[in-house]
Amino acid sequence: MNAKRVVVTGYGAVCSLGENVDKIWDSIIDYRVGYRRVDYPDANITAKFFGFMEPDRKRYSGFSKTILKMSPDFAKYALVASREALDMAFGAGTKPTDVVPSFEIGVMIGTGWGGTDSVNYNNIDYRANGMSTSFAALMSMHSVGTGIVSLNWNLRGYQNTPIAACATGTMAVGDAYEIIRSGRQTVMLAGGSESLKEQCNVWSIDVMQALSKEQDVAALACCPFDRNRSGFVLSEGAAVLCLEEMEHALARNATILGEITGYSNYSDAFDLTAPAEDMGARVRVIQQALANAGKDATEIDYINVHGTSTPLNDVNETKALKAALGDAAYGISMSSTKSYSGHLIGAAGALESILCLKAIATGIIPATSHMQNPDPDCDLDYTPNVHATGRTVDTAMNLSFGFGGTNCGLVLERFRDAPR
Repeated sequence: MNAKRVVVTGYGAVCSLGENVDKIWDSIIDYRVGYRRVDYPDANITAKFFGFMEPDRKRYSGFSKTILKMSPDFAKYALVASREALDMAFGAGTKPTDVVPSFEIGVMIGTGWGGTDSVNYNNIDYRANGMSTSFAALMSMHSVGTGIVSLNWNLRGYQNTPIAACATGTMAVGDAYEIIRSGRQTVMLAGGSESLKEQCNVWSIDVMQALSKEQDVAALACCPFDRNRSGFVLSEGAAVLCLEEMEHALARNATILGEITGYSNYSDAFDLTAPAEDMGARVRVIQQALANAGKDATEIDYINVHGTSTPLNDVNETKALKAALGDAAYGISMSSTKSYSGHLIGAAGALESILCLKAIATGIIPATSHMQNPDPDCDLDYTPNVHATGRTVDTAMNLSFGFGGTNCGLVLERFRDAPR
């Protein structure tokens, strides 16, 4: 069977930069950041900057109260992002199952830590009161986000929940692409969601020295590829893409936002937190994703890099890009949009894939903010401080590398209705 072509017909996101994709993009274009100082009462938590959202019940207007009661924050965020993606793909208020049979629409909402916050909160309640919510077990499941989204729209196709830390969102989109490409599904909702704010959970990351050490200045809290970088800013949110088999999308006259043409996934098998020194998996991810897309390095117009603002990642990623792309690496515009959003962990790769599509649509390559003192070991074109405008972006790549040694890459292109 010939491989199917896979297009994007909708997307949605919510994070501290904004309640939807347009607001998130506008924040980036206006050089606004989504993180601020948050002081935990536990003095053992040294990190001070986080990209958390303000509580807002209006965010969940229209969703069943029963579903919301069963949903930890990350699952609620997944609902919000999925609604935006489905409204874009099928029309606001239209049931997707009125357009596509329910068994032909699958869901993959990945997460890094899932319902871990709820586990701790409910445990505290139980120990204090001898009881907690009757939904405690459901709220603890990493798969509850996928399940809640499937339940809300009666989506009965392929279901899975990728769990791969910082590479999760890209893995979910890539695996969903493969599912449609193989002919197993017509439509897939794919992306990631994350919310990790409970004190013990934040401490557990901070104690590994992974979070930003900056105590006072937001611009120094997240400054990828800068000499002063000291760790990533933990953020929360969700991002979801609606992927669709191309012929089906064309037959229903859907607006096509882009096409996914390449995906790859390789493991470091080196360390649970540090990138492999040989960069083998990262190099292979970049080269194989391009090969799958039938593209040469010189044809890449933009790369949304992982760019976590950690001392180890940014240098290792730079070296991997040069090893994978050769001399062409120096001519490619790249950037880390985590400099605005912070690190959304399981949602990061999905949001950054959406931002690749926005770059294709607008011809704007978002800058890497806060690069005041570039690290000489990070000497590629990371679009420092000022957006590059008026560009023709036909081919973009999104790279995501996660704890556990997971490395994923996607190639996204401007859609052209022509035989491949």
